[in-house]
Amino acid sequence: MSAASGRWDDLVARVLTGIVLAGAGAFTAWAGGWWFLALCLAAAGAMIWELARMTGFRTGPVPVLLGAAGALVLLMVTLLPQSVTIAALVLVAVTVGFAARVSRLGAGLYAGAILLATAFLFNLREEAGLAWVVWLIGVVVASDIAGYAAGRAIGGPKFWPRISPRKTWSGTIAGWIAAAAFGAFMAPVLGAGAALIWLSVAIAFAGQLGDIAESALKRRAGVKDSSGLLPGHGGVLDRLDALVGAALALMLLQAAGGLAG
Repeated sequence: MSAASGRWDDLVARVLTGIVLAGAGAFTAWAGGWWFLALCLAAAGAMIWELARMTGFRTGPVPVLLGAAGALVLLMVTLLPQSVTIAALVLVAVTVGFAARVSRLGAGLYAGAILLATAFLFNLREEAGLAWVVWLIGVVVASDIAGYAAGRAIGGPKFWPRISPRKTWSGTIAGWIAAAAFGAFMAPVLGAGAALIWLSVAIAFAGQLGDIAESALKRRAGVKDSSGLLPGHGGVLDRLDALVGAALALMLLQAAGGLAG
């Protein structure tokens, strides 16, 4: 097999899995309510399970229990006062960190990021509506697809070779361009103006940093993928790491008052 064909040998599995994920995500996001919450619970639980396996126990009940605890915390977000849910979220994140055998601080912080980002994504759907969720996910997907294609087809200098040896500058910049284009497309739909273009680029970059953060944890743990749940993509965390970074950045911008209007 040539080097060129080897760069694309996972494309079919990647595309097929992506279609299934996109279909499930699109339906539940459109339906909203308990449908979308169920998807958020499943995704967060799977990501916490994978994170606990990567950094701590490869087998046994501990990762499963931590994943279930993460999903339970997100369910509490919709049912209990905020003070209670924040305390429970911190408890789960700290427990993941203490259970880790490598990069305890990184594991705990990333667990907290997963839970906060997923809770924000659900609240965004409930409070801002479907169109804003479509924009956020679309920015991440457009950036990821463009980055994947440009990185495989063009290659070139690595963005951060010590942490993420596959990520190239060509793919990174292509991701920014695709995010800007999608932001321009969605701006009139959302009535957000041209500022949405620059916000889309910033959110895409935050998503890329989320990807890099997970890559750093995987390198410390000595694993290639967070799990093998998704053919062509690795694990759920491998697929959603950029969305975690993007949603967390949008949440922080909103909390800081940087999204007036």
